[in-house]
Amino acid sequence: MPDYDFRTKRLFVELDLGGDASVTLNREASHYLITVLRLGIGDVILLFNGRDGEWLGQIDKADKKSAVLALVKQTRPQPERTDIDYLFAPIKTARLDYLVQKAVEMGASRLVPVITKHTQFSRLNEERMRANIIEAAEQCGVLHVPDLAPEIKLDALLAQWDSARTLIFCDERAEGEDPIAALQAAKRGPIGVLIGPEGGFSSEERADLLKLPSVTRLSLGPRILRADTAGVAAFALVQAVLGDWRMK
Repeated sequence: MPDYDFRTKRLFVELDLGGDASVTLNREASHYLITVLRLGIGDVILLFNGRDGEWLGQIDKADKKSAVLALVKQTRPQPERTDIDYLFAPIKTARLDYLVQKAVEMGASRLVPVITKHTQFSRLNEERMRANIIEAAEQCGVLHVPDLAPEIKLDALLAQWDSARTLIFCDERAEGEDPIAALQAAKRGPIGVLIGPEGGFSSEERADLLKLPSVTRLSLGPRILRADTAGVAAFALVQAVLGDWRMK
């Protein structure tokens, strides 16, 4: 278990971090530090950018327009990035927020909205999704901030699928198949985890998915799970068998 600091607030920044440098935050981040968190000169916060690890920064200048922080020390190095794409059919806003946040916590490296035949919601607010990604990373100690890909239709996704990436196809009709055994038989390496819409996959979509040479069909148990719950269940299985939950 990494040595997390659970008490100090964390802030994602786009700036480079390293050495004995100081960083000047933009107006939005400065307002958040000074007005929302009510921090002042001498207070500290943890900074990360998804590239340079986590750093302890101490506030040297504090105003709402441009707070300046001195980098005191690196508290955690940048870990190796996982390579798990989360492919999901968009759902309504409140539950989509949950879906995005949990994908970040569970170790997704990229989020890909996929439009299927039975997808019921496709008006995505990418700015809101990006904000949820960053907030989840700040709150749960993640140092990699997942990328957000543009939405894509399922047939287009399959047409350009990289055979070197194993597609974990979470199929509600894969009854009686042991999910642990299915994952243990899968090829190790880059992964994509596909969760369908509330209405499930069509028979044509299922047939096209099962034609892929790199697909692993995965059952998520005897009950029908909501799409946001299915994502958490699938990631728990994948991380435990193929991902970074495994004992080294």
